Amino acid sequence: MENYVENALKATIHSTPGQTEFYQAVKEVLTSLKPLLDADPKYAHYNIVERILIPDRQIIFRVPWIDDAGKIRSNIGYRVQFSNAIGPYKGGLRFHPSVNLSIIKFLGFEQIFKNSLTGLAIGGGKGGSDFDPKGKSEGEIMRFCQSFMIELSKYIGETIDVPAGDIGVGGREIGFMYGTYKRLTNRYEGILTGKGLNWGGSLARTEATGFGSVYFAENILNNIGDSIKGKTCTISGSGNVAIYTIQKLYELEAKPVTCSDSHGMIYDKNGIDLTLLKTIKEVHRQSLSEYAKAKPDAQYIPIEAYPKGMNAVWSIPCFAAFPSATQNELNLEDIKTLHKNGCRLVNEGANMPSTLDAIAYMQENKILFGPAKAANAGGVATSQLEMSQNASMQKWHFAKVDTKLRDIMKHIFDLSYATSQEFNDEGNLLLGANIAGFRKVADSMIDQGVV
Repeated sequence: MENYVENALKATIHSTPGQTEFYQAVKEVLTSLKPLLDADPKYAHYNIVERILIPDRQIIFRVPWIDDAGKIRSNIGYRVQFSNAIGPYKGGLRFHPSVNLSIIKFLGFEQIFKNSLTGLAIGGGKGGSDFDPKGKSEGEIMRFCQSFMIELSKYIGETIDVPAGDIGVGGREIGFMYGTYKRLTNRYEGILTGKGLNWGGSLARTEATGFGSVYFAENILNNIGDSIKGKTCTISGSGNVAIYTIQKLYELEAKPVTCSDSHGMIYDKNGIDLTLLKTIKEVHRQSLSEYAKAKPDAQYIPIEAYPKGMNAVWSIPCFAAFPSATQNELNLEDIKTLHKNGCRLVNEGANMPSTLDAIAYMQENKILFGPAKAANAGGVATSQLEMSQNASMQKWHFAKVDTKLRDIMKHIFDLSYATSQEFNDEGNLLLGANIAGFRKVADSMIDQGVV
């Protein structure tokens, strides 16, 4: 199947020029699938790989809005509906100036297999815009979200496509979009997740990706007779994923010592002050430089002081690293530094945060690795739990949602580990997660005929 996989990758590059992030995601998955494709020729017979690399549809639209000065602005909106073989499209909306079609497609492609691993009935999709909420007034953000939803509303529905939040899209943005959808359609339904708790949101949704990431890491360590308790951990990012990774690490008696944002990083050798971090990021939406002003013992390193081509977060000695910010934030030099400083586990809280050569180095050097599509699936899993609550008109207690989340993350680990054993590569969770996620979707596609 070597030529089959290589030809599929070449055809994708030829038909979608310039989409480097998408190619990276495709290459990672296809490389892992070779043992499955060798073992079972039906996937080649039904042309599954070529079919799954092409989204069901790609929607690109203009988003006009008016700023506070009365000037008309425009941004590009995207929704890529990749696969609904096992359920309605599900995946977040990202508002960030880096957003382009390549990034949306890589995220949507990853989402197919991540959602499959949860065991829940959700397909894969992703969307967003190159709009930057930073520096915008609340009125400007509201007007943008309203314009974005006017167009997006034509393509979504509670059994069609259920978006959620992502970078730049939190409860405020979800609220503005939900209100617009309700006004346009006169329907009160669960077409977005991450909603406010007063109007259909789920307890534990904000915490879910970070909590789930730590649960997955704990499963990895428990499997070798260890635990996260007492371990020093480094975390990148300071959004929901990072903040609630830090919180759960404290609850499991670990010691998180770093966090970061687009301006720089904090190293607090005594452990990150979670209350202060939440105040800075969730209440005041300020730079992490404010953390060092409040805690002079903490070290703040601005991004311009980072070594060229490296992320300063990964220069701090640790037992476990949790990249929880954005794609390709941990490269080959970073992982070499982490390894030299004693790091034994890398657990991905963000989407595709490690480069392909960094992953190869981890595998060659037996560094424990929690791949993103498994380790950060807690957010989308809890989104589906929100959908379930909406459908049944119920609201579950925090403890019930958290227990279900913990069980889902254990299921994902067990499935990924068992699949790695099945293909004689025990403990290779990247291979196990990719094959397990792909196989469920591919078998469903075969069952449903030529669609």
